Amino acid sequence: MTAPNPRFSVIVPAYNGVRVLPRCLEALAASDLPRSQWELLVVDDGSSDETALVAARYADLVVRLPGRPQGPAYARNRGAQAARGEVLVFIDADVCVHPDTLRGFARAFEQDPDLAAVFGSYDADPPARGTVSQYRNLLHHYHHQRNPGEAETFWAGCGAVRRDVFVAVGGFDEWHYPRPSIEDIELGYRIRERGWRIALRPEIQCCHLKRWTLSGVLRTDLLDRGIPWMRLLLQEGRIGNMRALNLSTIERLNTACAGLAALAFGASLVHDPRWGWAGLALVGIVLATNLPLYAFFRRLRGLGFALSVLPLHLAYYLLNGVSAAVGWLLHHLVGEPSPRAEVQAFAEVGVRTWPPVPSRGRSSPWSRPDAPVPGR
Repeated sequence: MTAPNPRFSVIVPAYNGVRVLPRCLEALAASDLPRSQWELLVVDDGSSDETALVAARYADLVVRLPGRPQGPAYARNRGAQAARGEVLVFIDADVCVHPDTLRGFARAFEQDPDLAAVFGSYDADPPARGTVSQYRNLLHHYHHQRNPGEAETFWAGCGAVRRDVFVAVGGFDEWHYPRPSIEDIELGYRIRERGWRIALRPEIQCCHLKRWTLSGVLRTDLLDRGIPWMRLLLQEGRIGNMRALNLSTIERLNTACAGLAALAFGASLVHDPRWGWAGLALVGIVLATNLPLYAFFRRLRGLGFALSVLPLHLAYYLLNGVSAAVGWLLHHLVGEPSPRAEVQAFAEVGVRTWPPVPSRGRSSPWSRPDAPVPGR
């Protein structure tokens, strides 16, 4: 099964993935890129189920990480250390690639030899039913389809980066991101800081299997994405130069309007009912600027679906505003995010093991050439 000289190393981090991992790996096995050109590595991040056994049926190498889960940043770094390909392709365990996805990555690098990294998009047919799941997955698809070309960040759900670039910038930041968060966005910023180029190629598509719930949306948009992203932007002085997909001028305007609308509605309840008209006007601005999105929803899922997601989309902007406010407060009151206490303690002692202790530094874990790598 193992490709003798693979050009691509496909790395799938997984934690308790028996429900989705078989579909992910079966989709990879059906890829039309010749198997001699790529190897498959699955990193089992401390799973308590049979993730490793499932992975062993498909993968060239399964890296089993002991102990508690350390998060996808750490798991992807361990997979990258064991990989042999000149291009690292990161695929999430709840993602099914299309047959031509891997070939799309190969074509992107062949057509543009100066490209450092490239990522794709979710497709328009997510299998998870329900309004929340359809809305979230289709929203991701919509934004990526409308913004092809040069990108300021990276997406590791379905993305590829040249190995030498990945090593040069130090891999994913496993020190600050011990759970799924913005580790791929932060990696993209470092790649761009070094002058390398990242591209979004929306024709490279995959299917997202995730079933979203309202509580999951709240946790992700606030704790895992919104607040950490705002703290990162403030920490690195990027507020005045926000050109990422979710940070365009119109998106910031909509976030401000949604927040002001909430305040206006609150004022109408406790002070003067006329404030409600101001709130409605602000909501109208948000709806008007997003008419192309709602037309997209209508075209794919019908008018009923397009109308049903309006409250979700307004809540999306409201959560963005809350994330910005909380992130700003934490930045000024707490400062830089800190890893767990035991991680800092191990790093100070300088323990060297396989797998390594999560480590600080944008040259780690690659600054440890003596660290053993599991054999094949």
